[in-house]
Amino acid sequence: MNAPQPRPRIVDPTAIAVQGTDAHLPPVAAGELTPEALRRRFAAPNDWRAEIHGDDRAFEREPAAASVLVPLVQRDDGMHVLLTQRTDHLHDHAGQISFPGGRREPHDADDVATALRETEEEIGLARRHVEVIGRLPPYTTVTRFVVTPVIALVHPPFDLALDEFEVAEAFEVPLSFLMTPAHHQRHVFEFGGASRQFLSMPWRRRGDGGSEREYFIWGATAAMLRNLYHFLAR
Repeated sequence: MNAPQPRPRIVDPTAIAVQGTDAHLPPVAAGELTPEALRRRFAAPNDWRAEIHGDDRAFEREPAAASVLVPLVQRDDGMHVLLTQRTDHLHDHAGQISFPGGRREPHDADDVATALRETEEEIGLARRHVEVIGRLPPYTTVTRFVVTPVIALVHPPFDLALDEFEVAEAFEVPLSFLMTPAHHQRHVFEFGGASRQFLSMPWRRRGDGGSEREYFIWGATAAMLRNLYHFLAR
């Protein structure tokens, strides 16, 4: 029997045509996106299944445990998700938008310890500002990382100190935007008889000079955000 072929690598996801959005699905209500409501929801997760589990066929290497922090920051206009853009020279997921996090080390006590350590190392967010409220099911990336998303409330004010080797930028996106399926775009990439489907959640913001910039959130990060939507919308 032939071994499964690895899925084709997507070099430029912005060039893959949008097949549609999920505008038919309702957004998570604003009242469900407060710190109090999020604490209650994760304290009583009930029976649910993640919508997207990851890539079942991936590049040839042994799976590695990892975890990321999904930092939810309370601002005057509501909750925001703190994200990072990786530097272009990294071996895995270069230039992509991601949550802070990484591979689990032998000295890490659990997934939460990994997420907190990696977050401190990558963006300098001190643990005293972080209140862990729950986890989502693991997501397997195409590069064979089995990633546990650790959900946390982040209490301002706080300072960040980016690891310039790994992180090009840290920025925040309104949680309400990401929890609105009308902003969830579906793509299908076909190459050599194989195909991959992925989600994107492009977010645009206007800079100090008035110019608009797009942050193309896609792949594993978008999939984990979609699972968060599925969890909160139930």
